[in-house]
Parts: sequence; C-alpha cells; structure tokens
Amino acid sequence: MNMSEIVRFGVSLENSLLEKYDRLIKKKGYTTRSEALRDLIRQELVKKEWEEDQEVAGAITFVYDHHKRGLMSQITDIQHDHQEIIISTQHIHLDHDNCLEIVAVKGHAQEVQKLAHELQSIKGVRHGTLGMTSTGKSIE
Repeated sequence: MNMSEIVRFGVSLENSLLEKYDRLIKKKGYTTRSEALRDLIRQELVKKEWEEDQEVAGAITFVYDHHKRGLMSQITDIQHDHQEIIISTQHIHLDHDNCLEIVAVKGHAQEVQKLAHELQSIKGVRHGTLGMTSTGKSIE
C-alpha cells in the first residue's frame, strides 16, 4: 500500500466503548486500531457482496455418517450437479463412523448458498456450515 493512498480521519466514540474495542483487538492480536478497523470494513464489504449475489468464494464443510447407505452417492451426485462452482473438495476420515467433507466454491452467492443447503439437508449429514468470503476482486 502506498502511503499517499492512506487517508486519516477521526472517529468519535464513548470512552467505555473504545476501551472495550481496545481490549478486543488486543486479544485478537491486532497491533493498531487501524488494522482492526480495516478488517471490520472489509467484513462489511464481503457481506455486501453476498447480499448482492456477486461472485464470491467460500467453503462448505459438513460432517456425515459414512455408514449411511447411499449417502456418498447422493453427495457425489449433488457435487456433480454444481461442478461449475466447485473448485476443490477434500475428504477427511475423522473416526470409524464420521467423515468431514470440505468443498471450496466460487460463484454467485445464491448458487453457493443453494449448494450448501442441498448438502446440509441430506439425511445422514450431521452438521454443515458455509464459510463465506470474497474473491478479493472488489475489496482492497
């Protein structure tokens, strides 16, 4: 980042709120308020990308019972139906009964959310989440 691109501005906060903020950012490892504020702004910009159905990236993670008959076939079929937004998958054996699947995705937010819901709602999937992020194109 070029120093000529940096803009300084003032923010007015109640002292108690600023003290809480300082404790929080210190706990998270930020060395300056500016670094933490930049991340908060980026977080809102990413949220806006998802709300506006822009091209986004994310990771769908889910745990399932690998003994459930036909479950792996259903998962594979759904993934093949959405291969245009799936970048990569990783299959992890957690223990004798449970597997973790991580599906990296890139596409329009609604399509990504649809895929996540389809995978999470399969009988035999014990838990699933969608980690939402940006492709990085529209945030600096």
